[in-house]
Amino acid sequence: MDSKIKKIINQSGPFSLPDLPYDKAALEPHISGKQLEIHHQKHHAAYITNLNNLTKGTEMEGQDLETIIRNSSGRGEAIGIFNNAAQIWNHTFFWYCLKPNGGGKPKGALLAQIEKDFGGFDKFAADFKATAASQFGSGWGWLVWDGKSLKIAKTGNADLPLVHQQVPLLTIDVWEHSYYLDYQNRRVDYLNILFDHLINWDFVEANFAAR
Repeated sequence: MDSKIKKIINQSGPFSLPDLPYDKAALEPHISGKQLEIHHQKHHAAYITNLNNLTKGTEMEGQDLETIIRNSSGRGEAIGIFNNAAQIWNHTFFWYCLKPNGGGKPKGALLAQIEKDFGGFDKFAADFKATAASQFGSGWGWLVWDGKSLKIAKTGNADLPLVHQQVPLLTIDVWEHSYYLDYQNRRVDYLNILFDHLINWDFVEANFAAR
């Protein structure tokens, strides 16, 4: 994973809301400042508050985020801790997957791997968007490294590649709270816009190089 995001994600609790890597209006006109503000300041912030409250006085208090995720995964009694910790991880990672004037194609080794594993970038983009669009209800679309090749994946709710022995390279949030203010129920339009204008391929390339 890119070192700058790993440092942010792996801080130990109690947790605080990390800053966005750009101004809240920087992704306009594709994602409005109001949409991004609500997503970051309300939804992401709520996961922070919830996790701090849920872990206070437990063995997970003071642990780093990835340790909390691994220790709570699959434990029914810790589902609330897992959901909030994983959503903090997912959102923090997602912010860096976007940038102003992004989109287009990656380059170098990542592009070569995409062409090898998917038969071309256009095929990859179409498959990724179809997979993310087909996620029933809330969740995430992912590009991951499984140790041998690139894979497209989707996860429901807070689930994430970290607990499936996969290295996340790119994610797109397809919870309705990520796009509904701007795109209502048009999830496909939102996915197209991100691919055309906002994906931060520099970040994804750095994740691929560090895998």
